[in-house]
Amino acid sequence: MTDYATALHAFRPVQATPIQLTELQARIAGLQARMVLSGVKAVWLDASSSLTYYAGLSLGLSERIHGALVPATGAMIYVSPRFEEPKLRTLLRIPGDVAVWEEHENPYALIASLVAGFDAPGAGLALDPATPFVFASALMQAVNGPVTSAQAMISAQRQVKSPAELALMQTAMEASFQVQKAVHAGLRAGISTTEVAEFILAAHTALGLKPLFAAVQFGEATAYPHGVPHPQVLAAGDMVLIDMGGTLHGYCSDITRTYVFGDPTPRQRQLWELERQAQAAAFAAARIGTPCAAVDAAARKVFADAGFGPGYEVPGLPHRTGHGLGLDIHEAPYIVGGNDTPLQAGMCFSIEPMLCVYGECGVRLEDIVYMTETSPRWFVPPAARLDDPFGAIEIGA
Repeated sequence: MTDYATALHAFRPVQATPIQLTELQARIAGLQARMVLSGVKAVWLDASSSLTYYAGLSLGLSERIHGALVPATGAMIYVSPRFEEPKLRTLLRIPGDVAVWEEHENPYALIASLVAGFDAPGAGLALDPATPFVFASALMQAVNGPVTSAQAMISAQRQVKSPAELALMQTAMEASFQVQKAVHAGLRAGISTTEVAEFILAAHTALGLKPLFAAVQFGEATAYPHGVPHPQVLAAGDMVLIDMGGTLHGYCSDITRTYVFGDPTPRQRQLWELERQAQAAAFAAARIGTPCAAVDAAARKVFADAGFGPGYEVPGLPHRTGHGLGLDIHEAPYIVGGNDTPLQAGMCFSIEPMLCVYGECGVRLEDIVYMTETSPRWFVPPAARLDDPFGAIEIGA
């Protein structure tokens, strides 16, 4: 057993290169090409991860609309409350004019006038899907022309990761994998879920990541995908579920491990092995051109064949098999029934077909894959054995 304080002292910040200006400019050009094809005159990027994706700019969401307009041709224009303008200008990576509004003025009328004045093809305004409804509804009233969603255009780009994005995610995932191993090594009878979660957050900070979340569940509480609202204390024989993530230059890690503290029972071994098989089946089904729904179905079939489910019934798998990962912890593509999106090289997503048995325990093995030109690859090795959850395994397996 390794003391958590000792483990923290041993961690060193990871090194990683942020997304470069040339890549941001290429992303904007790609969005503009899609706008021309779709007949859209401008896209509104709210204070969301999409603003970060295209402009390298992170703004806090508030009750005041704040973001950027991207015309189908030409330079983007930032929109800001006037008192935020000085700070905004220090953050800009992509050059552009800043249009400001005073507290008593109507920012939606300002945005509408900017859209009307763009010398660009197309009509209307497409909105960042993360735009709050209060802003979207006001823009629908103010803008002359159709106001639609930019989700399809934005998702088409964001769900296919570049080599630079994959490199950041690889480093972030390896850092969280280190933390997972340290958590496992430091568990002791009587430790609380709160203490473990605090270590996870501190460990990500020590590694140079921004802590994102730490979910720690012991015993029967592991049966609930998002945990329970009360802490637990670890005892011999408990199932342990550890889910964690951090961000590195904005890009997320996300990894879950489940194992037993002490000697597993035959029932725990059965459930854990079914989970491993379901995760492996989903991985085997993930091939270029395969619909996302087929990956979900492959995992679900393992449980159904063993008498769990069917469908979303519990005992069984009550949620989708996975979600995309990038600047958001949950983003496209979603690995879920009904999603016919074909897998493409560069797509990243989790494989986490959790097996839930309420009143007993749950098992979730969550790992992230990215699609190469031919097949999926794990960012870090998946768990192969309940008794040795971090033992060596061929990473392409």
